[in-house]
Amino acid sequence: MTFSKNSAADLATGATPKELIDKRIADLPDWRGQKLAQLRRVIHEALPDVEEEWKWGKPVWSHNGLLCTGEVYKASVKTTFPKGASLDDPDHLFNSSMEGNVRRAIDFFEGEIMDEAAFKDLIKAAATANGEAATKKASK
Repeated sequence: MTFSKNSAADLATGATPKELIDKRIADLPDWRGQKLAQLRRVIHEALPDVEEEWKWGKPVWSHNGLLCTGEVYKASVKTTFPKGASLDDPDHLFNSSMEGNVRRAIDFFEGEIMDEAAFKDLIKAAATANGEAATKKASK
């Protein structure tokens, strides 16, 4: 199956976001599939009630708003945090999209070891920031 950029078309097949993410991982029999599966596992460990979505032809994880995406490229697996610039990153995981003042990303490369504890902390920080934003909106 080819994954289009149109998430509505992907979902129109009747597949759930979970099934589309499962398929994306299975379609990548190399290190990239393993890394995407690891990202997914760690996100679920950090936030067991995280919501999996399929948007823009890629996996998306949300909790009171978008947390991060899971993008796969030829030489890397990237996770983009749309509000990453506002998050504390004491372990310096962000290594991509540093020029903007809103989003940040992490590019993972073949053979690279993920600091799972630091990544969990970043996921939790993103969820906390989303929760705070939702609370501010609700109090207006």
